Amino acid sequence: MISVIVTTYNWPEALTLCLGSLYVQQDSRFEIIIADDGSNANNLALNKACCENSPVDIHYAYHEDSGFRAGTIRNKAVALSRGEYLLFIDGDCVLLPDFIAKHRRLAAMGYFVPGNRVLLSPKFTQEVIGQQLSLHYQPFYYFLFLRLQNKINRVSAFLQLPLGFLRQLQPKKWQKAMTCNLGVWKNDFLAVNGFDELFEGWGYEDSDLVIRLIHAGVKRKEGRFAVPVLHLWHPQNDRQQHDKNFQRLQERLDQPDFISAKQGISQYLE
Repeated sequence: MISVIVTTYNWPEALTLCLGSLYVQQDSRFEIIIADDGSNANNLALNKACCENSPVDIHYAYHEDSGFRAGTIRNKAVALSRGEYLLFIDGDCVLLPDFIAKHRRLAAMGYFVPGNRVLLSPKFTQEVIGQQLSLHYQPFYYFLFLRLQNKINRVSAFLQLPLGFLRQLQPKKWQKAMTCNLGVWKNDFLAVNGFDELFEGWGYEDSDLVIRLIHAGVKRKEGRFAVPVLHLWHPQNDRQQHDKNFQRLQERLDQPDFISAKQGISQYLE
């Protein structure tokens, strides 16, 4: 069983597109856990309405809005999950129909798998949202045409390359491993105590998780050229905590024996 953790906040239009792409996955052996970081009452109701037609089991984790606490709500979502493998995505991402199937094939014991993303332009994002375009059904040449129009930032991510052992050549690389597209075994996630909730405000809670996984002996297996996501454009989050979070991250990079989150998922487990 795969548990897909979908992080969202006050953007039901994007979540509708994200869930729509999950509902038509070729591989249906998964569950969905919505991790809602404090959407207001109106958007919370819209979000839950999006979940009503799910063809797979779906659960909802929610807490009140108290600033950017993505790590906290993801921990709460994982605590609700039943799967052996976790896939973290953002609720403003659209997945291709083989996304789950490809991640399942890439999963290997002792490895985490970061995929990459294709960014949509601000104007095209408005078009996609306004018309609720089903991007996940489009063929490769459609995205090639979008790239020629500068509506997306790259088309190379859609290439499917059988890289084999090349995917394991950088086992300790933590950079560009983001929770908008990340696969990890639940046992490994629990072993490092999940996300560290000391990282409040935008910045580096996902990098910290990956660094602690590496410290614990979990290796990177590259998911590029296999499992891209389409990421809708949005304004940058408030980055007032950037410097504080970055300093904490740098300290942990220099502590290879630092593995377990100080304030992690253990508080939500029975």
